[in-house]
Amino acid sequence: MAQKATIYKVELSVADMDRHYYETHNLTVAKHPSETDERLMVRILSFALNAHEQLEFTRGLSTEDEPDLWQKSLSGEIELWVALGMPGEKIVRQSCGKADNVLIYCYGGSTAEMWWEKIKNSTTRFDNLQVTNFSRKDTNELGKLANRSMKLQVNIQDGDVMVSVDDTIVHVTPEKWKT
Repeated sequence: MAQKATIYKVELSVADMDRHYYETHNLTVAKHPSETDERLMVRILSFALNAHEQLEFTRGLSTEDEPDLWQKSLSGEIELWVALGMPGEKIVRQSCGKADNVLIYCYGGSTAEMWWEKIKNSTTRFDNLQVTNFSRKDTNELGKLANRSMKLQVNIQDGDVMVSVDDTIVHVTPEKWKT
């Protein structure tokens, strides 16, 4: 019998001083049975980093032709494509062709570094692609914050990110690999 997704309710308050974006989002996030708490929290962090009234979670892991997050224009064009992990070269190429801007947030320590070394030369032609890495330490700490009902505060200033839940604070320093 197939396992069902676990539903997480998230009250996400974003204070992004870099983009002058200050908003609270009430999110319902489905965690795929094969998804880890770490990946779930990276998805939520990715939402916070790109927060917009039209940004939304997709079916993600359960479908290959959709990113983890996207933002569409009112006429249906994909303005922003946000993928997590280490997509293959073909998926990166297809994503860059479908969307105005493509963001890849990778994590996983040395595995992510090996992936980037393998793929970075083939991505130089994509002006609409950005790749950002989160350190293993940062994402491990984020994963520990996961809870079925969360009130997250995310503060972003000068590229540094502070995620807080209750009395616990995790500092995340995204590393830009391709801008």
